[in-house]
Amino acid sequence: MDNPILQVRDLCKVYGSSGNQVIALDHVSLTVNRGEFVSIVGPSGSGKSTLLHILGGVDKPTSGSVQVDGVELSTLNESRLAVFRRRQIGLIYQFYNLIPVLTVRENLTLPLLLDHRKAGKGQVQAMAEELGLSDRLNALPGELSGGQQQRVSIGRALLTRPALVLADEPTGNLDTKNSAAIVELLKTFHKKYAQTLILITHDPDIALQAQRLIRIEDGRIVKDEVIRP
Repeated sequence: MDNPILQVRDLCKVYGSSGNQVIALDHVSLTVNRGEFVSIVGPSGSGKSTLLHILGGVDKPTSGSVQVDGVELSTLNESRLAVFRRRQIGLIYQFYNLIPVLTVRENLTLPLLLDHRKAGKGQVQAMAEELGLSDRLNALPGELSGGQQQRVSIGRALLTRPALVLADEPTGNLDTKNSAAIVELLKTFHKKYAQTLILITHDPDIALQAQRLIRIEDGRIVKDEVIRP
């Protein structure tokens, strides 16, 4: 039975004014069910990142509707949207976006601190073990390798067990070995916690590891196919 966690209807995003408009998204509609692993591919400038930012509530569409876990994002004001993002959406970027003066432990728990909540007993240690960073909790980001920094950013996005995880080129800054390790880590979390994962990538090998592949060109979905159940 279908159990949608994400419903996108007729989504448009236009930059610029009349006469000098750029259409980034052109009437995009899609539904993602709870627990799905979806990859999104397409050439540079096709609208992939714009779509992901709108799904994550980081950017606003020109028109159209985005519902995450039954909540229409356009109905939330900025403060309620910020809280919703912290609790329900995990965002992972190509650039790790870690706070350089905070330790690994502090970076991992930052969303909870911003939400005036505390990590559960053993929660951070358990996450660090899954990330392979148990001995690096007191290290600063500058003392970590690129792969380790990306692991911290993944842990930070997943610590609150969000309903939806959005990853924008999470392996874009990594070598082949670290890229493979990061993808395996995301797949492990997806399976273990039945999390919904939407991943943007330029790497066809990574894209084909998803359950479903969506291709975007010129702001439109041109292919949407199930790769495996």
